[in-house]
Amino acid sequence: MKYFTRALLAIVAVGVLAAAAQAKGFFKVGDPAPNFTLETLDGKTVSLAQHKGKVVVLGLFHICEPCLIQGTELQKVHEALQGKNVQVLGVNSAGNSKEKVKEFLHEFPVKVSYPYMVDPKKETDKLYGGGKFIPNVYVIDQQGIIRWQRVGTMEIGGADVIKAEVEKLLAAGGKTGGTL
Repeated sequence: MKYFTRALLAIVAVGVLAAAAQAKGFFKVGDPAPNFTLETLDGKTVSLAQHKGKVVVLGLFHICEPCLIQGTELQKVHEALQGKNVQVLGVNSAGNSKEKVKEFLHEFPVKVSYPYMVDPKKETDKLYGGGKFIPNVYVIDQQGIIRWQRVGTMEIGGADVIKAEVEKLLAAGGKTGGTL
């Protein structure tokens, strides 16, 4: 695979740096999720704020093997939670063109059916901590507060783990406080 070398380096970097980053409060769990407005691959404008009142699963990706794996996991979450008060969103936060992102998504073992956006100015990388730690997955409660975040594609970021975090927030019924 053409992304294997980069994937291996990314996994090693995540393992070494994740503990240090979390210790510095890098992941912002408990903080309001910064709003953004971006365009999807099919030209629709989507903002995080428009999903206030729903649990949002936000994935920030580049074009790399770990991001392919994590994006596939988010598709499983999206399919499992359809019909619930949940929105899965994917963002190519690396500034890649729509064409390159579309090519990348064609490599996925599943068809991505959740909104997938491009971020040509890399705003989400800046808002959510930068591209050094990719992929990032955030679970944001109904009031816009980041309640869970993980880096990488290890088991801690698998579909079952993410679904469990979302189910906790759905059971709480949005009584967690905060704003977007």
